Amino acid sequence: MTVTSKPHRGGQAALPAALAAALLLGACARGDISTSGIPTDTRERHPIVLRDAPRSLDVFVGRAGGALDPRQTEDVARFGEDYRRSGRGGLVAEVPTGTGRDLAARDTLDGIRRSLARAGVSPGSLSVRTYAVADPGLASPIRLTYASLQAGLPHSCGQWPADLGVSSYKGDAMNEPYWNLGCASQANLAAQIADPLDLVRARSEGRLDTQKRMEAVKKLREGKDPSTQYRQEQTKLSDAVGGK
Repeated sequence: MTVTSKPHRGGQAALPAALAAALLLGACARGDISTSGIPTDTRERHPIVLRDAPRSLDVFVGRAGGALDPRQTEDVARFGEDYRRSGRGGLVAEVPTGTGRDLAARDTLDGIRRSLARAGVSPGSLSVRTYAVADPGLASPIRLTYASLQAGLPHSCGQWPADLGVSSYKGDAMNEPYWNLGCASQANLAAQIADPLDLVRARSEGRLDTQKRMEAVKKLREGKDPSTQYRQEQTKLSDAVGGK
């Protein structure tokens, strides 16, 4: 007697799963899964570029007949020094009109001129323009602007061209970084650079201290330690707070 056995249902269910896994492994081996096209390197997705961009300082209008306050005087002087070091073209002062405080705006502009002169900015470098104020009740400053070479990103952060959720197994299985990753870090790095030219070329070496070098060579010839011993005075915590 011939006995025929029926196939187990569990084996039927396991066969398609095993077949799908084998096909997936085969596809990975052949490299059929294409990448999403987003560069893996953060520096390629969010490159730091150099461009001529405006740099501005708002100087709020004081009372009529009064000069700039100490903080605004220092701010304008530093702004003038930055303009002399990295400014391109002229320096523009935009003065508000229609506020009913024309005399105060004129006095503030005179204070700006004096602070810029102390910073070494020639009077001919400053050109004055006016702008209409939409709401006289709001503070309307005098805006100083000049163009300078600045480092930054060619686009803004916070863009999400692709869904971070599971939208496509073919794309999600690649485990690639999402587009916005590293954008804020690159933008912060660009904002912290004092001289954008440092990104494109190195600086030349400074002048050598010949006297210090000869002293070190002399000690080596005499068999002495050429290192420098710095004296550090340490203050006890009890002395700093007045305790005993």
